[in-house]
Amino acid sequence: MIITTSRFGQLEVDPARLIVFDEGILGFPDRRDYALVQTGAGSGFYWLQSVDVQDLAFVVCDPRLFVADYQVPVKAEDLERIELKDAENAQTFVIVNKIGDLLTGNFQGPLVVNVVNRRARQLVLSDKRYSTRHPLMRIPKAAAMEKTA
Repeated sequence: MIITTSRFGQLEVDPARLIVFDEGILGFPDRRDYALVQTGAGSGFYWLQSVDVQDLAFVVCDPRLFVADYQVPVKAEDLERIELKDAENAQTFVIVNKIGDLLTGNFQGPLVVNVVNRRARQLVLSDKRYSTRHPLMRIPKAAAMEKTA
């Protein structure tokens, strides 16, 4: 499948990399179809690119790369909505933001994907251990300078 993006131009996307959010993502309830695009070999970051809107994409990552014991308390009804019967078939991502030279992750709004049927849901957690801007890492100064040059 070919999709058009503002960042990468036209991309051929394996249909197995398509993810459907039946209720959209917070702020984008009408945008339901996304492609998971790897940013580079060995990178833990991905682009979650809207299939329908070329300018709509989020950087996402597995939160356990930064917080090894991060767990999402998922309600049974949330699992049912994406037809997830076994936690082994779940993949969790968080949306990443850049604030200056700091990358943060929205740990209160994780994206839970059923890897079997590729249906997903964004959850809104009330757990105050994490925030919507949980620090992940600082971007090395050399890399930040290259981006501005």
